[in-house]
Amino acid sequence: MKKQTVSTFAQQGDVTLRKLEVFPEGKQKVVSKKRCVLAEGEVTGHCHAVENSDAELIQIGERIILKLEREATVTHQEHNPVTLSAGIWEVGRVQEYDYFAQMARPVCD
Repeated sequence: MKKQTVSTFAQQGDVTLRKLEVFPEGKQKVVSKKRCVLAEGEVTGHCHAVENSDAELIQIGERIILKLEREATVTHQEHNPVTLSAGIWEVGRVQEYDYFAQMARPVCD
């Protein structure tokens, strides 16, 4: 199987990754370095993670940013790996909409 590197948008299960052109402004809080957990499963305990010596997970307000100095792979126990190009990636969650409650909420993995 040939490895394909994603360079603009990726999704792995309930996690989305969108490449940004510029680093967002705002007060930065470094969440983790080297081993960056993007999301943890609420039911299974599995996690979407990047293990890369140059990776940094940063919180800016409500936004979560993954900064990669070089290509890195997002792994998860139940999903195929996703390889991201170097750059600045915004981490998001897939949303579902409940029409009866008229509200959106993150999908739980």
